[in-house]
Amino acid sequence: MRKKIQIIPGIMWLPLIITLVCNTIAYNGTRLFMSDKVHYNLSNGLDDRIPFVPWTVAIYLGCYVFWVVNYIIGCRQDREEAFRFLSADLLTKLVCFLCFLFLPTTNTRPVIEGSTIWDELMRFLYQVDAADNLFPSIHCLTSWFCFIAVRRNEKIPKWYRLASLLMALSVCISTLTTKQHVLIDVAAGIGIAEGSYWFVEKCGFSGWYMNFILKAESRMGRKKLQTEK
Repeated sequence: MRKKIQIIPGIMWLPLIITLVCNTIAYNGTRLFMSDKVHYNLSNGLDDRIPFVPWTVAIYLGCYVFWVVNYIIGCRQDREEAFRFLSADLLTKLVCFLCFLFLPTTNTRPVIEGSTIWDELMRFLYQVDAADNLFPSIHCLTSWFCFIAVRRNEKIPKWYRLASLLMALSVCISTLTTKQHVLIDVAAGIGIAEGSYWFVEKCGFSGWYMNFILKAESRMGRKKLQTEK
């Protein structure tokens, strides 16, 4: 009988779902309270010199595939490392939630006058994604976590680890050239990702989170057995 191959280990589904829920609450939930508040523009002279390059929207939107693939890889690491990865990601979402509440930000977007497919995609992006919740950049933060997920994993080919770094950097650049973010948003996204990944290991949060999930899974398993009886 063939052994069933799991794309994501069963124990990692709950923390992954928690991460997705917290991301939604941080990014979309805060908009329910902050839409009528004063938003601050953190751009500077250097941001003004960065050109608007519509075709880079392909990188900005295409990175979702990169996220899915590398988060799956991150969940398939050794259990301790996988929980360090997801617990750090969870902590960053809390930081983002607080930033979006107490430091609401916005920026100035360019007027799109062209009619190429890239211009149309930029118009679509601006319509569906309001110019708020910019600091830190979740796009940059998540992309950097995709690099963190593979950079020390010797089971992953070196070429893919390098490709992940280049993709993460490309996404960060695309957030600037599509004028979705400014430099400080990018720096904060990368910095918070690295800081959280270091912190959860040093303070023991990743171990606590793993034990919490294991206990939760055990309780849910017992309840399922009781229901089936």
